Amino acid sequence: MHVSVLTSEVLHWLDPQPGQIVVDATAGGGGHSALLWERIQPGGTLIALDQDPAMLALAQQRISNPRVHWVHRNFEDLPIVLDELKIPVVDAILADLGFSSDQLSDPQRGLSFQTDGPLDMRLDPTSGEPASALIRRMTEKDLADIFWQYGEERFSRRVARVIVETRRKTTIETTAQLAELVRRCVPRSKGHCIDPATRVFQALRIAVNDELGVLERFLQVVPDCLKPGGKVAIISFHSLEDRRVKQAFRKSPELVKELTRKPVQAGEEEMRNNPRSRSAKLRAAERLV
Repeated sequence: MHVSVLTSEVLHWLDPQPGQIVVDATAGGGGHSALLWERIQPGGTLIALDQDPAMLALAQQRISNPRVHWVHRNFEDLPIVLDELKIPVVDAILADLGFSSDQLSDPQRGLSFQTDGPLDMRLDPTSGEPASALIRRMTEKDLADIFWQYGEERFSRRVARVIVETRRKTTIETTAQLAELVRRCVPRSKGHCIDPATRVFQALRIAVNDELGVLERFLQVVPDCLKPGGKVAIISFHSLEDRRVKQAFRKSPELVKELTRKPVQAGEEEMRNNPRSRSAKLRAAERLV
């Protein structure tokens, strides 16, 4: 079962109060949503978004209240959602950029190579193209660029070449096929237990879901969605995300005050109890005017 990360840190930096309007921009299984909802009672309003309809349905089981708005939308669409709800600005926004354990453990999602399944990787299975289609249509150069830029894979060109050679003979449709292909051409680092396929899978997932583009567009609209004094907290899980959050928070010091000069990370106890929290980094900021 999925366990939400940095829960006490989220509550500390957002400091939700009774009667406030709060957004959980990436509801997932609803763990953070439930905590925020409890803090803004009585009289508060929670707006919870997720692009994954299955996760949204799971989260809805936690809270049933007319003041909770469950919305099947990508978090970059937050201004549209607020406009539809006739809510101009909110008191706090949370975005957890990680994935639920429920998503990772579902072989039909294709997000993990631990069990074989369709090479899909879409977080919203109702839109976009699966990873198998991306691999089928992209040039060798474009594949290599994705593996390098989004996965920082040193053997990106070799992997792309082998993929192109393989697809001339057969289709690459499953996670096991791709993982085994990558393992054959990427040596395992000495002293490291990370599977050689990890970086390639990360890169493909980011490309399939346009994760960095979505994040950048979300960061652009966040200040306009907050009241003066409103706060935002974003939890990232790799350097490509964290770098963009840091740059966005420091871009307009006259508009946004960075509350965390360094990313906040989990304590030793949480890391022991929830190993997934080891890579989580939280940054928070406040709308000034």
